[in-house]
Amino acid sequence: MDSPGYNCFVDRDKMDAAIRDLGPKELSCTDLQELKQLARQGYWAQSHALRGKVYQRLIRDIPCRTVTPDASVYSDIVGKIVGKHSSSCLPLPEFVDNTQVPSYCLNARGEGAVRKILLCIANQFPDISFCPALPAVVALLLHYSIDEAECFEKACRILACNDPGRRLIDQSFLAFESSCMTFGDLVNKYCQAAHKLMVAVSEDILQVYADWQRWLFGELPLCYFARVFDVFLVEGYKVLYRVALAILKFFHKVRAGQPLESDSVKQDIRMFVKDIAKTVSPEKLLEKAFAIRLFSRKEIQLLQMANEKALKQKGITVKQKSVSLSKRQFVHLAVHAENFRSEIVSVREMRDIWSWVPERFALCQPLLLFSSLQHGYSLARFYFQCEGHEPTLLLIKTTQKEVCGAYLSTDWSERNKFGGKLGFFGTGECFVFRLQPEVQRYEWVVIKHPELTKPTPLMAAEPTAPLSHSTSSDPTDRLSPFLATRHFNLPSKTESMFMAGGSDCLIIGGGGGQALYIDGDLNRGRTSHCDTFNNQPLCSENFLIAAVEAWGFQDPDTQ
Repeated sequence: MDSPGYNCFVDRDKMDAAIRDLGPKELSCTDLQELKQLARQGYWAQSHALRGKVYQRLIRDIPCRTVTPDASVYSDIVGKIVGKHSSSCLPLPEFVDNTQVPSYCLNARGEGAVRKILLCIANQFPDISFCPALPAVVALLLHYSIDEAECFEKACRILACNDPGRRLIDQSFLAFESSCMTFGDLVNKYCQAAHKLMVAVSEDILQVYADWQRWLFGELPLCYFARVFDVFLVEGYKVLYRVALAILKFFHKVRAGQPLESDSVKQDIRMFVKDIAKTVSPEKLLEKAFAIRLFSRKEIQLLQMANEKALKQKGITVKQKSVSLSKRQFVHLAVHAENFRSEIVSVREMRDIWSWVPERFALCQPLLLFSSLQHGYSLARFYFQCEGHEPTLLLIKTTQKEVCGAYLSTDWSERNKFGGKLGFFGTGECFVFRLQPEVQRYEWVVIKHPELTKPTPLMAAEPTAPLSHSTSSDPTDRLSPFLATRHFNLPSKTESMFMAGGSDCLIIGGGGGQALYIDGDLNRGRTSHCDTFNNQPLCSENFLIAAVEAWGFQDPDTQ
């Protein structure tokens, strides 16, 4: 029997082997929630004809700029742009960054058509400066288009989406690079075992995470990418993060017990993705992806905005300017062995801590702000040395040689907003940890248990907990907007008691206990379980302090 409805761009024999056409032929659903479930379940995944109809409908419904190039524009310009050149020899636009056109069961004519379409898109979208995902998108859409012109129109509608709350494809280096940083942050939070492995074997961890889009838009086999794209068109960009996190989880599961070399881990992941059918089916991959309890799209959008702002502040907006700066310089470069001196932690231990901090601060180097051995055992002096710095790192060494501490997202000067009373402030990026006698990190309880809360709109009312937040209309004015508790409906204020400081004590974490309590003389402290971090005691429950240090994050460009 002839292949079902394939166009002239498809290698029919390869396509029959890749995706069998066995599914339903019609879809009458109009409810968005039902459509999400059908997309996740793969309702149209086994029907070439139905998938084409669904893509046409979903892309047609994307809100676009008033003037968006359509099929007739392609017909008008393709001859002028391509000329008499052979389509197989056409150069790709610079914005694809040397990304090759994935074959995706296309024949030679199909691969040439992708090149023609990409060149015409470059002609109509001069504002696109960096978009390595586009060849894969065009190659897939070509399967489900009558001709090149229709494929061009579909791709243009995706690129021209003007819904501010709906992100589809990165079209600038700034957006791409901040998405890599955001993915690194998400791995750090949701794939801690995989992140620990990557840190251990990678000389440049963000170089590995910067490859995350390539895993999806290029390395995934066609039947997997098509399933991801099915859901992506319905649910948007967050799906991409989910699937990439799931890929990393499966990679860690398969390779955790095997030796990995630092110079090959990036290529190892690519090969794993290319051969992913040996490990997991498309259905199991998506099942794992949607089992990850990510925060809301708007919370992730806040993190993306914060990362973009950090890159802009460093002048990293185009690839040419950022070859040496844009990638995370890994903790070995951030924490210089020859320059780093601490009375509490070793270089190796500080590097472990640095691997946990948000990506936008990982480009910074540790700056000693306060040392009890240098500045004295005074909480007032601690505040004086730390004010004006955000975020900060608190390190404590007990007389029993136990070492613990906290990453604190917010400037200690925020404590002054409570009129001398003890009030909690900070964001969900805060975390506490211990290093000795064993390493353990405790993050905000909502990260591990998102069922505790339901996200609220981005600019929801202030919470009832005594937290201090910026009132600026720009949510990125604070250096740490991600996981701000005002965006969540928390069952009680105890889940958002991050940091507090008064004249006679300093507290990290609250509710049912305190993760850390230090007295005003920096002499005694105590630690216990608290609701905010759901932690075990970080050291002996009542301890005497041998040393306290506070570290800031210094931009290497300002040194």
